[in-house]
Amino acid sequence: MIRIEGLYKYFQAQPVLDGISLHIPQGKIFIIIGGSGQGKSVLLKHIIGLLKPDQGRIFIDGTDITRLRSWEFKEVRKKFGMLFQDAALFDSMTVGENVAFPLREHTRMAEELIMERVRTQLAGVGLRGIEKKFPSELSGGMRKRVGLARALALEPEIVLFDEPTTGLDPITSDMINQLILDTQERLGLTFVIISHDVEGVFKLADRIAMLYQGKIIEEGTTEEIKSSRNPIVQQFICGRSEGPITAI
Repeated sequence: MIRIEGLYKYFQAQPVLDGISLHIPQGKIFIIIGGSGQGKSVLLKHIIGLLKPDQGRIFIDGTDITRLRSWEFKEVRKKFGMLFQDAALFDSMTVGENVAFPLREHTRMAEELIMERVRTQLAGVGLRGIEKKFPSELSGGMRKRVGLARALALEPEIVLFDEPTTGLDPITSDMINQLILDTQERLGLTFVIISHDVEGVFKLADRIAMLYQGKIIEEGTTEEIKSSRNPIVQQFICGRSEGPITAI
């Protein structure tokens, strides 16, 4: 579904992505882990086309998006949904208006059909009858659910998640992780997640890749990552202060 070949990105002559190659299979949950400042969000922005690489290629369903013009990429971008770290809801809009926003922007659906889709997507994330509430009236977990409903509104093939459990307590984090798992199993979509939540990563992932200093240093299944002999991987997944990873 997604193939990345020799991806390089420099900011002020410093390599942020240093020759990354990945194959993200269709219909699976692929999670990218790594510490803060290691390039995870930059990689995600390349996948969705918000950034262009200095070198390398990214194929989405066989199409090299690095060579597309902006108007050509608009069609490819319809394959994507995105759940941002803070859900990124519009405070001035109701929940219903937030979920309807991509439908009104990118389709010519009749308003009646849009609102039917909104109700369906909200029901799918366990939120019924809250279309008229505002984001300020919702808990953090509810805002994440609304964000997921909006990400799914255009019925994408790929959904990208930027730290979906950041800022949530452990119980709510587990509820969001379970919702992600249930949604993927129900819809069979390709999910790409960047996360620090190691417990959640092991619960969700079909495959895991660890990004460190701009490079993928390990990739494999949950069991392969757990049993990795790489001291950097072990320090990260165990959350130890002692080891080759030092605080920035």
